[in-house]
Amino acid sequence: MPETNRKITAIILAGGRATRMGGLDKGLLTLGGRTFAEHLVNQVSSQADRVLVNANRNVEEYRKLGCPVIGDTLENFQGPLAGMLAGLGRMETQWLLTLPCDGPFLAEDYGSRMLKAARGDGHALAVATDGDRLQPVYALIHRSLARSLEDFLAAGERKIDRWYARHPFSEVSFADHSGMFINVNTPDELAALEASDNR
Repeated sequence: MPETNRKITAIILAGGRATRMGGLDKGLLTLGGRTFAEHLVNQVSSQADRVLVNANRNVEEYRKLGCPVIGDTLENFQGPLAGMLAGLGRMETQWLLTLPCDGPFLAEDYGSRMLKAARGDGHALAVATDGDRLQPVYALIHRSLARSLEDFLAAGERKIDRWYARHPFSEVSFADHSGMFINVNTPDELAALEASDNR
């Protein structure tokens, strides 16, 4: 395993309610006979020292992936920042690499590109972009920001962009991997993705 990977823990954020999907657990949707979560574990395992799954329901299903499954430390489905905080509290590496469960395609250099940018800029946070806009659930967070995130959530804040705005961060373009940001929020979007299966 490359030395850089030993510094990274990846976390698949599958802790939401998925209301637009009618409450179906998006990480357990299937594409090509495998769940989205399985696709992501297979792709990110080579990019990180360890892979965690953040889930607040269907825990036994996620455990079948062979990864530790951790729930939010906050109650009532508080959003992706709550999953990030849970990961920061459980990891043993310097960096947490985050990815949503509803985007089954991942750039093969996602982790290394994010780490290179953060280190090069001297930042404790890196956020992916599609070349035009931030994709805020794709992030790399240094363990030193755990207290900041804990305090932010304790104050009742939940918006991911507002927390990012408190810290200098690297914007990392994945315009050459536009398929990475294909995500599924509704049954119609899942049907379209199954029909195309196009990265």
